[in-house]
Amino acid sequence: MNNDRDNIYATPQLDIAGFRFDQAVASVFPDMIKRSVPGYETIIAMTGTLAERYVQPNSRCYDLGCSLGASTIAMRHHIPHKIGKSSGEGHGESNCEIVAVDNSKDMLNQCRAVIQKDDDNSSVGRTPAELTPVNLVCGNVQDVPITNASMVVLNFTLQFIPREQRAELLQRIADGLLPGGVLVLSEKVAFDDQQHQELMIELHHNFKRANGYSDLEISQKRSALDDVLMPETLETHRNRLRKAGFSSVDVWFQCFNFASLIALK
Repeated sequence: MNNDRDNIYATPQLDIAGFRFDQAVASVFPDMIKRSVPGYETIIAMTGTLAERYVQPNSRCYDLGCSLGASTIAMRHHIPHKIGKSSGEGHGESNCEIVAVDNSKDMLNQCRAVIQKDDDNSSVGRTPAELTPVNLVCGNVQDVPITNASMVVLNFTLQFIPREQRAELLQRIADGLLPGGVLVLSEKVAFDDQQHQELMIELHHNFKRANGYSDLEISQKRSALDDVLMPETLETHRNRLRKAGFSSVDVWFQCFNFASLIALK
């Protein structure tokens, strides 16, 4: 798998097409998201911590919009061994499965390589047979059944789904979660106060400049994301999650206009 530097928007483009998760993006995605999303690594690490706390025996975990599988790997490495696979104690199996979904074949091909590398490395001190199995699904997250779930992750995915389809997706997630299950929802967010909105955009752009992006790259990528990435306010997210039936909803992480919420069933 390539881990090249992101220079997709480094040269002037007369006609800037809408942003797509194609092979060009897949090949530089680790660098792109690290230099574009403040706190991304913290959110991924916390995803693993939450898996250790909330994943239940004989349940499924879902990584919806899995991209290259960072959240999948985080969950996989933190699901307790006795829950992730058979306990081997003669009392029956206590197994889990991670369902990783993305509608980009290019991203999913890279994700498959990441999972294979994880199997080969056995970096958590387990053999591949002891690691929680991952089922990769190529398709829209809106179409994937959510059943018997103890943990669902939507990391920077909902923002790419048409607004009119978001409530139904979150309702299906809530319905498919077991009692005590958790949803992690991470998003780029908007603000009602225009002055605050402009400040957060400025701070985010400064973050990208500090990570080596030029003004040209920032401007062209912003144009590519117009009408593709559609952020909403935190209050909109909270209200939608509560309406779907989550009993506890709030922000656990925020940096500039990027935030992550935890919603409990």
